[in-house]
Amino acid sequence: MEASPEYMERGGRLLLVRRRPPPSPGLGEALKAGLRRSCACSVQGAWAQLQALFPAICWLRQYRPREALAGDVMSGLVVGIILVPQAIAYSLLAGLQPAYSLYTAFFANLIYFVMGTSRHVSVGIFSLLSLMVGQVVDRELLLAGFDPVQDGPGPGTNHSSLNSSAAVLALGLQDCARDCYAIRVATALTLVAGVYQVLMGILGMGFVSAYLSQPLLDGFAMGASVTILTSQLRHLLGVRVPRHQGPGLVVSTWLSLLRSAGQANLCDVLTSAVCLAVLLAAKELSDRFRHRLRVPLPAELLVIVVATLVSHFGQFHGRFGSSVAGDIPTGFVAPRVPDAGLMWRVALDAASLALVGSAFSISLAEMFARSHGYTVRANQELLAVGCCNVLPAFFHCFATSAALAKSLVKTATGCRTQLSSVVSAAVVLLVLLVLAPLFRDLQRSVLACVIVVSLRGALRKVRDVPRLWRLSPADALVWVATAATCVLVSTEAGLLAGALLSLLSLAGRTRRPRAALLARAGGSSFFGDPAEFEGLAPEPGVQVFRFTGPLHYANKDFFLQSLYSLTGLDAGCAVARRKEGGPGLGAGAGGPAGGRDPGSGSGAASLVPAAARFHAVVIDCAPLLFLDVAGLATLQELHRDYGALGISLLLACCNPSVTDTLRRGGFLGEDQGDAAEDGQLFPSVHCAVQAAHTRHQELAAANSIL
Repeated sequence: MEASPEYMERGGRLLLVRRRPPPSPGLGEALKAGLRRSCACSVQGAWAQLQALFPAICWLRQYRPREALAGDVMSGLVVGIILVPQAIAYSLLAGLQPAYSLYTAFFANLIYFVMGTSRHVSVGIFSLLSLMVGQVVDRELLLAGFDPVQDGPGPGTNHSSLNSSAAVLALGLQDCARDCYAIRVATALTLVAGVYQVLMGILGMGFVSAYLSQPLLDGFAMGASVTILTSQLRHLLGVRVPRHQGPGLVVSTWLSLLRSAGQANLCDVLTSAVCLAVLLAAKELSDRFRHRLRVPLPAELLVIVVATLVSHFGQFHGRFGSSVAGDIPTGFVAPRVPDAGLMWRVALDAASLALVGSAFSISLAEMFARSHGYTVRANQELLAVGCCNVLPAFFHCFATSAALAKSLVKTATGCRTQLSSVVSAAVVLLVLLVLAPLFRDLQRSVLACVIVVSLRGALRKVRDVPRLWRLSPADALVWVATAATCVLVSTEAGLLAGALLSLLSLAGRTRRPRAALLARAGGSSFFGDPAEFEGLAPEPGVQVFRFTGPLHYANKDFFLQSLYSLTGLDAGCAVARRKEGGPGLGAGAGGPAGGRDPGSGSGAASLVPAAARFHAVVIDCAPLLFLDVAGLATLQELHRDYGALGISLLLACCNPSVTDTLRRGGFLGEDQGDAAEDGQLFPSVHCAVQAAHTRHQELAAANSIL
C-alpha cells in the first residue's frame, strides 16, 4: 500500500490508498498470448521440457554415490525381496497368472525411476487396484463363457494352466485360452486407465485427487480390504466356491463359504493356520523392535521358501489335492497391442481405477515429500503413474500405483533416490529369468496368507473412527459410508458414494457457516465475537456483521436470514410494507437478537424503525472468500433496501477478488478512485465504524440546520 501526501495534509493522519490493478487483457489477447507461449520453440525451452518430463535427467547429474548409493542399494534389495512374494500373491486378486505380476513390478519400477518426482515412493502392484482389476476380469470371463474359479491347479488337475515356456504362453493353446483372455482384459483395462491418467497430467488436473479426502481414502481402503479378505478365504480353506459379481459380492461370498465349509481341504487349512501365525508374529515383532532393526524381517520370503520346499517334498498337490501356483514361465512374453474392442467395454471401469490410483499415488508422494523436505509435482506424478500403466500394458502388465507399505520400507532402509527402484527391478528380473520355476509347488493358501497379513494396516484404521467422530462427525460419516458401501454394494459404488458425500459435506459447511454480530473491546479498535471473547460491548448505532464463509447461490438465503435475525430488522419486508403504505412499523425494545438461531426464520424477525436501533451496518468481509453472481445480487439488493430505510451499508476487509467482483458488478463505481468506492470499502472494521459515526453525525448536523 502507498500513502497519499494530500490525504495526510488534509486529515492529519495516514490513510491507505488502493493500488490501481493492471488493465485486464481481453479474451482474444489472452488466447493469442497463450498460443504464442505454447508454440514458442527454442533449444533451451525444449531442453527444459525434456527435463520436466524426465526428472531423472536432473537428479542423476547431481547424484552423490558416497552419500546415497549404499542406502539406495540396501533399500532396493529389501524392497525387491518383499516385492517378489507380494507380486506372486497379488496375482490371485487380479485373477491372473503369477508371471504377469512379476512383469508389472519390473516395468513399473523402471518407468517411475525415469519419470517420478518423489524420491521415496515405491510404485508397483497395489492390493486395492489388483482387486478392482480382478473384478473386471472375472466379469468379462463370465461374459465370454469361461469359469473364473478355474484359476490354477487344484483337485483333479494334474497340469498347469500356464506352461513353463514364455513362448508357449504367447501361442494361445487350448489350456491357456482362459488365462490369455484374462490378461487381454487386464491389459485393455490398464491401458485405458493409463490414458486417463496421462490426459489428466497433460491437462493439469493433478488437483482433482485433492477432492478425494483422507477419510474417503481410509474408508475405501477399509472396505476394499474387507472385500479382499473375503475373496481370499476360499484359498485359505481350499474350497471351490463361485466368484460372485455385482452388488452384495461380499455377502454372497460369505454365504457360499458357509455352505461349502464342510468341503474344506484339511491340508490348506492347516497350512493357512501355521503361515498366518508365523507371519502375524513376525509382523508384530518387527513393529515392536523396528527402532532396533536396520532391515525389516523378510518374513514373507522366508515363509514362501519354506512352504514351497515342504509342499514340494510332501507332494501336497498330488496327495492332498492342495491348489498350487503352477509353472511360472521364464523370460518375457512378446509384446501385444491390447484389444481395442475390450478397451471400449472396460472404459467406464478404467475411470474409477485411474482415479483411485492417482489419488493414492499423489497423496503418498506429497506425504513423503513433506516429511523429507522437498517438493513433488502433482501433474508430473500423474504422467509418471499413467506411463507406468500405458507402456507396460503392451507387455502383459496390469494396473499399478504407489504402495504405502513398500514406500515405508524404502524409507526405513535408507532410500535416498529412485535409484533403489532400479535395484528392486533387478531383483525381480533375476526371479523372472532364473528363479521363477522354483515356485511351481507353492500352495495358493500360502499366497492368500501373504495377502491377508498385508491388510493389517488398512483393517486397523477402524480404530481411528471414534477419534475422527470427535474431531469431525461429517468426516466420520464419510468414512463409515464409504467403507459400508464398498462392503455391501461394490468398491466402485463405495468410491462414488464417498466422493459424493465428501462434496456434500464440503457444500454443507459453506451452506450454513457461522454468523455473528461483533462487539467492541472497550475503546480499542478490536471487534470480536461475544461468544468467543468476554467483556465486549455492542457498538451503539452500528451493527457489525460477520459471515464466516463465501457468499454464493447456495447460502445467500441463509446469509439474509442470519443478518435479519441478528439485527432484528428484515429490511426487505420493511421496504415492502413502506411501499404498500401500511401502518408504522412496531418498535422493538433492546438490542439485536443475539443468541437466537440465525436460521430460525427471517420472517419472524421483529421489524423496528431504523432510527430506534441503528443507523449503519458494517459487514466484515475478511472471511468472505469469494462472491458469485447470486451473492453480488444479494449485496446489491441489501444495499438498496437499507438505503431506502436510511441505513448505511459499509464493507470492511474485502480481499482483492471480492473487490474486483463488486467493481465489475456495478456495486461500486467503475473507476477505482470513485467516491462511491471510497465511501463503501474500508481496510478494517474500526475504520468502517468510525466512518459510519462520522457520516451519521454530519447527517444529523445537516438535519438540525434545516
